[in-house]
Amino acid sequence: MQVKDKGQIVELLAKDLNSQGGVFCPNPAMALWSGHPRVYLNVADSGSARCPYCGTVYQLKDGEHFHAHH
Repeated sequence: MQVKDKGQIVELLAKDLNSQGGVFCPNPAMALWSGHPRVYLNVADSGSARCPYCGTVYQLKDGEHFHAHH
């Protein structure tokens, strides 16, 4: 996980996603003072997702693809 632009964009590797293809925001790299309710974001479907609370965008790095494990 790589945070760019002061937390506005978080670039992810496919291995950073959970088994359903998503992540939670706030993420572990965020300061506690900027926390908000924990929200699940599905990144696998479109390659990116925006947190409705803080606006942080989570996106797969170029060339990364998520394959669900069955």
